[in-house]
Amino acid sequence: MEHKAFPVLYVGNMRRSVEFYTLLGYEQTYQFPLEGDPHYVGLERGESSLGLTHTSWPEAQLGITVGTAPRFELFLYVDNVETQIETLRAAGYEIVQEPANMPWGERQAYAFDPDGTPVALATPI
Repeated sequence: MEHKAFPVLYVGNMRRSVEFYTLLGYEQTYQFPLEGDPHYVGLERGESSLGLTHTSWPEAQLGITVGTAPRFELFLYVDNVETQIETLRAAGYEIVQEPANMPWGERQAYAFDPDGTPVALATPI
């Protein structure tokens, strides 16, 4: 049995969110149900895993309503920050912070995913 943890993001538009994370190098490896519009999608990127589920899931299963304010950011290392930001910009996603050198030795930028979650993209300098 494999012991790993991964975040599951609550998303408002599954198709748009899968598209966004696919642009960041994730590949869809699973969906439920297997046919038709998915309620859950599993994504992989190297050793990194990510789950996406519609905002109706926590409402139905846990009795909670998903708010609009982010409670975390997703931090991803990419091969080239500038290229990745331009790919997202060309696809119509909001770039929050342009690439800049950080004092800790990384070039970093921020974009919002379709639900407003901040996604940091970084490349070591």
